[in-house]
Amino acid sequence: MIDAIYEFLDKIFGPFILNYHPIWVITVAGAIIGGFYNLIYYFFTDIEKQKKLQKLAKEVQKEMMEAQKSGDEKKLRKAQQKQMELMKMQSELMQQQMVPMLLTMPIFWIFFGWLRRWYVEVAIAKAPFNFFVFDFFHRWQHSALPPSELGYLGWYFLTSYAVGMILRKLLDMG
Repeated sequence: MIDAIYEFLDKIFGPFILNYHPIWVITVAGAIIGGFYNLIYYFFTDIEKQKKLQKLAKEVQKEMMEAQKSGDEKKLRKAQQKQMELMKMQSELMQQQMVPMLLTMPIFWIFFGWLRRWYVEVAIAKAPFNFFVFDFFHRWQHSALPPSELGYLGWYFLTSYAVGMILRKLLDMG
């Protein structure tokens, strides 16, 4: 079945892959998929609830620090109780965030399995020196590329991260 999906992707994106430099292909793929992931996350999670929880977490942490510094057991127990309530609310939010992850994971694995067939040992970006971030991706992928070159997966993560940050800022996702 996966071969049929790969053949379908070859028909749609094959000409793009064959006619453009890999850096453009991966950049466009990272922008599209990164944007898609952020939009799914935006529509399936309660952003306002998430912001409120972040604010509440900071307040509880501040109360906890003050109670520990003052040594007041009553304040400390009250802060711990708030912390327990916060953890319960955060767990509900994490369950809500599982939906976007479950929707996007198959897309990620299928798409990057397909891209691997095209770009498995292709250097997408090259630095003038050995860069520790590139080396991290090589070790993770068991790549033969030197630490001064970045492959398709590393370049995708960098592109997707940049697009995601911009989109999160535009959608006021915190």
